[in-house]
Amino acid sequence: MCGRAAHRDRELLLELKQRAGCCIDEARAKLHSLSKDIWSCPELAYEETKSHDRLVAFFRQEEGWKVDAHFKLQTAFRATWEGGGSERFDVVNVGFLCEYDALPGMGHACGHNLIAEVGAAAALGLKAVLGGTKELPVRVQVTVLGTPAEEDGGGKIDMIREGAFEGLDVVFMAHPSKEDATYLPCVAEHDVTIKYHGKASHASAYPWEGINALDAAVLCYNNLSVLRQQMKPDWRVHGIIKHGGVKPNIIPAFTELEYYLRTPSRAELPILKAKAEKCFSSAAVATGCEVEVQFARNEYDNMLRVAALEELYERNGKALGMDFTTDEAVLHNESGSTDFGNVTFVVPGTHPYFYIGSNALNHTEEYSIAAGDDRAQFFTLRTAKALAMTALDVLLCPELLQRVKHEFTEAKLREDGTATGEPAEQSARRC
Repeated sequence: MCGRAAHRDRELLLELKQRAGCCIDEARAKLHSLSKDIWSCPELAYEETKSHDRLVAFFRQEEGWKVDAHFKLQTAFRATWEGGGSERFDVVNVGFLCEYDALPGMGHACGHNLIAEVGAAAALGLKAVLGGTKELPVRVQVTVLGTPAEEDGGGKIDMIREGAFEGLDVVFMAHPSKEDATYLPCVAEHDVTIKYHGKASHASAYPWEGINALDAAVLCYNNLSVLRQQMKPDWRVHGIIKHGGVKPNIIPAFTELEYYLRTPSRAELPILKAKAEKCFSSAAVATGCEVEVQFARNEYDNMLRVAALEELYERNGKALGMDFTTDEAVLHNESGSTDFGNVTFVVPGTHPYFYIGSNALNHTEEYSIAAGDDRAQFFTLRTAKALAMTALDVLLCPELLQRVKHEFTEAKLREDGTATGEPAEQSARRC
């Protein structure tokens, strides 16, 4: 610890961490029930009514929580508790995020029921020790945000736009995986739908009267495939033809494609989008079709990393027995995207991954089964303990919180390309 006052010494921190873990263990039955209920009723993005209501009821049954049932979005919520030290202290607002939407046809194949459980468990453990400690040297608000539509749409981005993250000092969540990792690369991403409008005609009797929208779709697909040769190695473009016509003997008057465009950083995404749009429009010109390009409302950002938070989490995780992966192929495989990336550009945060007792891959039926298996509970609660412990590290050492905020600011400057390139001075010594 920082050694500035006797009641902030290391012994107090270790005691609070141990007590937080015990409180989470004591709540294991109701936390497991919460997770199982969400897993048993998988709901799609923005339609998570039952899961939302179950989480709202969970926090309303817990003493001391103030709950806003429909916070910014219909299936979002906010639960808050404030306590700790004297009211003369500035309040430090610590956030935990819950996700609970599922995948079409696969249920909770990304384990969002466990994400909800981790967020709830970590918040309960932190609140229990802060509320039960006299003369704590900090005033704390614990905020739990229920964030819908991660899999499709980007609910967190909607909530950012509505100001839901204003006032938070640091934010935590953890995602199920097949290994423990403080960080796995998440990339910037934007969905786009391309529609071609042509003219129908009999494909055998008088095809020259038609304007073939399927030809446009095929050219678009091929244009993007050829573009890959000139793309950076870590850019990704992948898509499908959603609608290719209605019958072979009718010149297709309408076709539709859907693509995901991904780059390692949000700064590169506009460059890839501009190249892709030329592929879309040139296919229309070549076939005489009209093209309609619809980018999704929300664009997912890459993850902005804060090393201090990752180091603290790894230290706490190892103390609980986590075995963090060192596999370079895993640690450097830039693949998925998450709207938590957008959160990390407005609030310092961390998004570790945790093993759940299965080697199944995310977004498979096998992983859905694993996410509902009782064996996942030990690993899920262990992760919640590590998050609560990391929050305590930050709360009980003001210098650490300042370091986190300084790293966050520097990371944003680097990402936006406005950093000087000179080494940043440490805002505070390591605690």
